[in-house]
Amino acid sequence: MAEEILLTAQPRHVIGKQVNAMRRAGIVPAVVYGAHLDQALALQIEEKTLKQVVTKAGHNRLIKLTLDSGAPRLVLAREIQRNSISGRIVHVDFQEVSMTEKITTQVPLTLVGTSPAVTRGEGLLIHGIDTVTIRVLATQLIDTIEVDVTVMNALNQSLFVSDLKVSDQIEILTPREEMVAKVVPVKEEVIAEEAPAAVVEPEVIGKGKKEEEEGAEGAAPAGEAKTEAKK
Repeated sequence: MAEEILLTAQPRHVIGKQVNAMRRAGIVPAVVYGAHLDQALALQIEEKTLKQVVTKAGHNRLIKLTLDSGAPRLVLAREIQRNSISGRIVHVDFQEVSMTEKITTQVPLTLVGTSPAVTRGEGLLIHGIDTVTIRVLATQLIDTIEVDVTVMNALNQSLFVSDLKVSDQIEILTPREEMVAKVVPVKEEVIAEEAPAAVVEPEVIGKGKKEEEEGAEGAAPAGEAKTEAKK
C-alpha cells in the first residue's frame, strides 16, 4: 500500500498584491475547490513543505490535507504555478475528491523493456503521445501506465491507445487510435530529427485564483481535472 502523503495548511486572509510579501517570507498561497464546496477555500502553506509534497504526489496521488482542527480533506494537486525564472512555486490549486466519485485526470505513459527490432539494429523506437486521459475512482488512481515494447518485433510496427493494458476499474478517454510508440527504419528517424518541431503552447484553464494572482508575475501553470458523480 502506498505511503500516505500528509500536508498541513492554514487559512489565508491575504489577497491581491499583498501575497508577494507572503511569498518572500516563504509562504505559498493556495486554494481548495471541489464539487461539494460552496466556494474555494483560501490557504497558505509553508513553501519547503509544499515543495516536498507536490514533488512526491504529482497530479495523481492523493494528499491528506489538514486545515486547523477540522477533519482531513483528500485532495489532488491540480494546477501548480511556478515562477518562470526561479522555478519556485507561487500558487497551487487543490481539488477535493470523494471516495465515491470518479475523477478525470491525465496519467503519464512509461515505456518498459526493449523492442527486439531495435536490439537487432533494424530500427529505432519513436514515441507518440506520452499521457492519456482516464476516468477512475479516487481509490483506484494510478501513477503511470506501463507500455511493454518487447512485443514490437518488426519495422513500422506501432502500439496504440487501444493496446494499453489497464484495470477494468479504469476507463481510458483518449481516442483508441492515438499512437503510443512505433519502430521506424533508422534513415526515417534521421529525417524526422532534422525536421523542425512545432511548438504548441498548452492552454490551461485555472480554477480558484482571482485577485491573488495579480501578484504572481512570471508564473507558469500546469494541470487540472474534473469530477463527476459515480453512476
